[in-house]
Amino acid sequence: LSRRPEEPVLLAELKPGRPQRYDWKSSCETWSVAFSPEGAWFAWSQGHCVVKLIPWPLDEAELCKTSERKSRGSKVEARSRGVAKEKTLECGQIVWGLAFSSWPAAEAGQTDPTCAVGLPCLILATGLNDGQIKVWEVQTGHLLFSLLGHQDVVRDLSFAPNGSLILVSASRDKTLRIWDLSRDGRQVQVLSGHVQWVYCCSISPDCSMLCSAAGEKSALLWSMRSYTLIRRLEGHQSSVVSCDFSPDSALLVTASYDACVIMWDPYTGEQLRTLRHVPLHSAVDYSSEVHTSSLRSVCFSPEGLYLATVADDRLLRIWALELRSPVAFAPMTNGLCCMYFPHGGFIATGTRDGHVQFWTAPRVLSSLKHLCRKALRTFLTTYQVLALPIPRKLKEFLTYRTF
Repeated sequence: LSRRPEEPVLLAELKPGRPQRYDWKSSCETWSVAFSPEGAWFAWSQGHCVVKLIPWPLDEAELCKTSERKSRGSKVEARSRGVAKEKTLECGQIVWGLAFSSWPAAEAGQTDPTCAVGLPCLILATGLNDGQIKVWEVQTGHLLFSLLGHQDVVRDLSFAPNGSLILVSASRDKTLRIWDLSRDGRQVQVLSGHVQWVYCCSISPDCSMLCSAAGEKSALLWSMRSYTLIRRLEGHQSSVVSCDFSPDSALLVTASYDACVIMWDPYTGEQLRTLRHVPLHSAVDYSSEVHTSSLRSVCFSPEGLYLATVADDRLLRIWALELRSPVAFAPMTNGLCCMYFPHGGFIATGTRDGHVQFWTAPRVLSSLKHLCRKALRTFLTTYQVLALPIPRKLKEFLTYRTF
């Protein structure tokens, strides 16, 4: 029998400094947080046009600021960071979206101004209030590209996980744009189909699909090969604001203002499960201005067995894949976004106050069954699984229909 996970514990809460040249009462929201793919850096849009880059793990001084850490005996794994130091990027505009990617090392004989020969580097894309996308080299803080094309706020960014340097941007101008940084940031495609602001974009780990969420009751699923619309995912009763794929690309989750997360099979468009955010009055003192229906963010854990959600009811919830109710929750105020650490064990959340919080997350040893399913689904579509000459029960398990 699986043991119920412990409630998330707040490890640390970082607050931005008070810049003298800004009115602190506005433009301070942390709209986006991001871990680099290998987990060595954390980026935080701390408001007032500033992005803070923090080496991970946090040092002991930061972690010890929160006394709750010691109450559960949580520890952060030690990791050598060399001479890495915190960095600040002055972006010149309010920062809404963040995305990391690795830049391949240049080979001998190549003239690549981005990275030194033989040394891969890390880049960070920032989506700005004026429609620009600025791409930075993390180690030096140098600006590499200013991508122009969007006519309004760039709300979200997503790099293709295969290292191809393909970047997708989602904007309030109701479009998504595809950029190829390996070709000097050339704009490859403009995707039109939304009639409201686009809030979120997510590329599947196998790089075959793209999901986008706007202020509409449906999410759109696109092909990353042909950049054409595959289908509309209809089922929510209010605006869809966040989406994420499972690590094996076999599942897609969408979060909406209707207080529901829907789990989809992206290949068939079938709704597999609905997770409803029921108010927990005993845990939270609600005030009249809080709208419990306003979900803000959803994300999968790295092994694909848990989900995290942030909503306006002042709770961070953890959901197990096979259950319809949260298995753990923690009180938090004014949450806007959440993201798992790529190796598990931690969740970062951003707030309307410009703060970022780091929470413990359930560590799980995946069963052999799940590992086999994950390995198979990484390269088999739902239709290919259903065509296999195997028992029906096994097909149901491999297509996540045994919930």
